[in-house]
Amino acid sequence: MKIVLASRNRGKLREIRDLLDGLGIEFVSLADFDHPPEVIEDGETFYDNALKKARTIAEYANCTALADDSGLEVEALRGAPGVHSARYAGAGADDLSNMEKLLRDLEGVPPEKRTASFRCVVVLCHPDGCHQAFEGRWDGRISEAMRGRRGFGYDPVFYLDEAGKTVAEMSPEDKNRRSHRAQAIRKLKRHLEDVRGAHGIK
Repeated sequence: MKIVLASRNRGKLREIRDLLDGLGIEFVSLADFDHPPEVIEDGETFYDNALKKARTIAEYANCTALADDSGLEVEALRGAPGVHSARYAGAGADDLSNMEKLLRDLEGVPPEKRTASFRCVVVLCHPDGCHQAFEGRWDGRISEAMRGRRGFGYDPVFYLDEAGKTVAEMSPEDKNRRSHRAQAIRKLKRHLEDVRGAHGIK
């Protein structure tokens, strides 16, 4: 079985490959294609964006495609940045500028009101359009400063009370046990194992 990962984000690709290791699946990414279509993520929900990406790439590659959309929802900002997480600081924004804007927007907000959630929706889509969706959620709060050098995205400002550290201070193995993406991918993995079992594939 081959699956196209509809992303160029190396950190995300590494996490997904690690989480789905052992299934005997060949993974390729958009970097393996010369001119894959650009998908405009203009959906109103994470599911909308993930489905659009997965469906577009499945049709283009004539192969099962896996896409996710994920982001950060901050209660004090009424759910922002949400689906705009990757471009919170504007078009072409990078991780640092997004985090800097987030911290500015939360200046003066006390720790107990800085609650936030990472959310992820993963969609597996086949060339015929048939698809399945899986979701994960990770609760925490926004720290008052960036801490840690691991991970990507908002990891340096997403603080976990139970761990006493930000996600960027966690080991990749620990993150992959807890994260919103890990939760969604584990649900996907169980689905793939069930499909393989139903077809007698070992």
